[in-house]
Amino acid sequence: MITRKRLAAGACALFVALAGGVAPASAADGPPKDSPKVELVLDVSGSMKARDVDGQSRMDAAKQAFNEVIDSVPQGVRLGIRTLGATYAGEDKALGCRDSEQLYPVGAVNRTEAKNSVARLQPTGWTPIGYALRGADKDLDVGGGTRRIVLITDGEDSCGQPDPCDVARELAAKGTHLTVDTLGLAADDKTREQLSCIAEATGGTYTTVHHTKELSGRVKQLVKRAETPVETPRPTQGGNACATAPEIGAGIWTDRETFGEHRWYKVKVKPGQELRASVSVAADRAVERDYGVLVRAVGEGGQELVRGSDAGSGRTDVIASGLRHPVYRAEKDDTRARTVCLEVSQSFAAPPSVKRDPGLPVELAVDVVKGPDNPSDLAAFGLGRGWVLLLVLGGTGLLAGLLFGWLARWRVAVWREN
Repeated sequence: MITRKRLAAGACALFVALAGGVAPASAADGPPKDSPKVELVLDVSGSMKARDVDGQSRMDAAKQAFNEVIDSVPQGVRLGIRTLGATYAGEDKALGCRDSEQLYPVGAVNRTEAKNSVARLQPTGWTPIGYALRGADKDLDVGGGTRRIVLITDGEDSCGQPDPCDVARELAAKGTHLTVDTLGLAADDKTREQLSCIAEATGGTYTTVHHTKELSGRVKQLVKRAETPVETPRPTQGGNACATAPEIGAGIWTDRETFGEHRWYKVKVKPGQELRASVSVAADRAVERDYGVLVRAVGEGGQELVRGSDAGSGRTDVIASGLRHPVYRAEKDDTRARTVCLEVSQSFAAPPSVKRDPGLPVELAVDVVKGPDNPSDLAAFGLGRGWVLLLVLGGTGLLAGLLFGWLARWRVAVWREN
């Protein structure tokens, strides 16, 4: 009897052990390869010793925030950590400006290991932000999925080369949908200007933080935002004329235009459909005053169909415009798709000291929806077309004329009586 009980107990223990062994293996598989990726890039330079965040050092505040973030990483996000200025404390600028390494690889998060790696960090060296951004870009180049860098620093780049803003534009121009969000633990103008420039160049955000709670809350928000499915813009390269333009369909497309350049794209639109397109051009560097953006639709014969434009003066981040164009049926059984060419141009200019390459970021949103079959239907923008509009206007004019005539005769009659 005792032997049977022992065998049963052993079998149960073996089952529990096997079950326990299976669960960790399953968890270790982590998020799929096409899931979103986020890398936290932390400044560990000597200035992080400053004790001005809730009575503790900036480094301790960052460690506390990182622990909270690590505990709350969504299951569908692959997370990594990179440092800058964490190992070299000397005066050799060449060495200090290459002081950036991946602390924790991008992937499923082992919370204990990730926290232990952060706990060992001590404020040490330089602030090679540009160099670290290039490293983070390589770290995230694994598998598919959206890519986001969250940079936490308390100052501007102390190396100068590569310039962080130039690196951000360079990474954005690769068309790999990399977003860089920046958080500043110091609020001086130079830091704010540089971190804003990095964020603007990649479609990210800049935030100044003064408290540990703000830092952890903002980083959590950005990591969680990476989990939210969004349509990934697709890179394209417009032609220099309608004939050489690439054909694009509905979706969000990204491109680059040098100052004052014109680019063309083709869209197929069937009769009974309406083309809707909007374009935005980001001024991700210093520009001169007075500028504009134009998007226009051109038919197969070269005739202009419709245009949209916007203009401004002074510093701006993004300027945008859009248009709508319905395609009508020439006859009852007309089903042939028309080619509509979209021309996108802008009139930005910049001082001679501003770099021209890469060009300004362009985002083109295209949609093709059900529209009117013929001009007699109600057309775009809420305006009537054809005989319906003529009847309405004619009837309104007739009633207005009769009413005006009656009022005139009534006033004359009253005047005579008096």
